[in-house]
Amino acid sequence: MTATLRAEPHRPPAPGPVTARAGRLRRVVRDGWTMTLRYLAHVLRSPEEIIIYFSLPIMFVLVFGYVLGGGMAVAGGGNYREFLLPGVFVMTMLYGLGATASAVATDVSRGVVDRFRSMPVARSALLVGRGAADLVRAVLELVTLVVCGLLVGWQWHDGMGGALLAVALVLLLRVAVTWVGIYLGLVVPNPDTVAVIIFPAAFPFSALSNVFVSPQLMPDWLGVVSEWNPLSATTAAARELFGNPGLGGDSWAAQHPLLLAVAWPVALIAVFAPLAVRRYHHLSR
Repeated sequence: MTATLRAEPHRPPAPGPVTARAGRLRRVVRDGWTMTLRYLAHVLRSPEEIIIYFSLPIMFVLVFGYVLGGGMAVAGGGNYREFLLPGVFVMTMLYGLGATASAVATDVSRGVVDRFRSMPVARSALLVGRGAADLVRAVLELVTLVVCGLLVGWQWHDGMGGALLAVALVLLLRVAVTWVGIYLGLVVPNPDTVAVIIFPAAFPFSALSNVFVSPQLMPDWLGVVSEWNPLSATTAAARELFGNPGLGGDSWAAQHPLLLAVAWPVALIAVFAPLAVRRYHHLSR
């Protein structure tokens, strides 16, 4: 008797854990990029939003640099417009908080988030896309402000390497602010609440900082608050790297602006990114 052997059909091996993780990462990148293009397309369709967010920092440069700049002093001396511009760079990153929170809150209120969650899209794609789109927008805003600054007499003095590092620190703060904005956009009841809550809360952070006035020229207690402000840390670090005036102070915060310019954004990301992800996963449950 002869036995007939049947060939077993070829079955591809099950993907290993490394291959599966790589596939998930590719999916997140692909879907995140799609969401990034979606958000950027929305910005292009709303030119009035671009005008508002780009004109506000330029207005600050013109008003404080020319109208009020003649009566403003810089601790240790120096040109006030060179003192002002790094602060305006940083302040612009802060006020991007409103745009982020408003866009996220609008998507939630219109059911866009629920629709995407029901589709075969990476769950993190919306958050990744929002963050990437905001970073692209921040780069464009910074380019606009740098050109504006050069036109009014601002410049950097310590080489291109220091200038690029200063820009990187400013963008790092923007990434941290983006995660704060995403979280707030997920928790506010509707988009109209964003303007009521966020802008009044953001204004004291810029006012109680070294953006417009040196902490050394403030009352003692107010100067301490200003020096430990996250905006002040990034602004002081940017001034140091750009070689602009306004450095000084004997406090620990004034002597270590570069360290604080990294520590504050990293701390904000460590707190608000997990909160935003958790809130996002619990929507509509």
